[in-house]
Amino acid sequence: MKPLRLLLADDHTLVRAGLRALLDGMDGVTVVAEADNGEQAVALAQALAPDVALLDITMPSLNGLQAAERILAQSPPPRVVILSMHAAEEYVNRALALGVSGYLLKDAATLELQAALEAVSAGQTYLSPRITSQLLESRLKTGEGGARPGLTARQLEVLRLLALGKSVKEIAYDLQLSAKTVETYRAQIMERLDLHDLASLVRYAIRTGLISAD
Repeated sequence: MKPLRLLLADDHTLVRAGLRALLDGMDGVTVVAEADNGEQAVALAQALAPDVALLDITMPSLNGLQAAERILAQSPPPRVVILSMHAAEEYVNRALALGVSGYLLKDAATLELQAALEAVSAGQTYLSPRITSQLLESRLKTGEGGARPGLTARQLEVLRLLALGKSVKEIAYDLQLSAKTVETYRAQIMERLDLHDLASLVRYAIRTGLISAD
């Protein structure tokens, strides 16, 4: 594998430290910077021009998908790999639509992370096997309900938090938005999904894997 200059972004310090230790142990990989939020990741990608940006999804300021969109708009853009605990098809589809080069789950083995970086370095796209199986299964079922409406990265995050039972004020605080903006997102989500009460949103979030039924 050619030497890779890598930007690592995750808002959990211990997770980031563990990933850094794994990456530092890989031949040909150099972590050039770390970020703990989306805005910082975008700024560091612009300033340092890494080969690969490895991004978590759930981060403050900008989430990983929003950061990916801005990073991929840079010139020249680094390759972006999402490393997340979220396997929901909505997240994966949004990431792929943005043009990310990889989507890896956080329960992946170290060898899978290395394989993903090797594939991305060679100009290929890498998806965790569970993600690939999930997408193939979904494609086989497209006749059952038609295409599902797409939500933006921010709408997905608001939907997830609503389904977890958080109030508008709590979501506004978590995402550093105004309560009015969160209410606007909620209305847009309900209109786009044609769901008009919280119970329906929760059922949708469980069915699509945004949250666990537990």
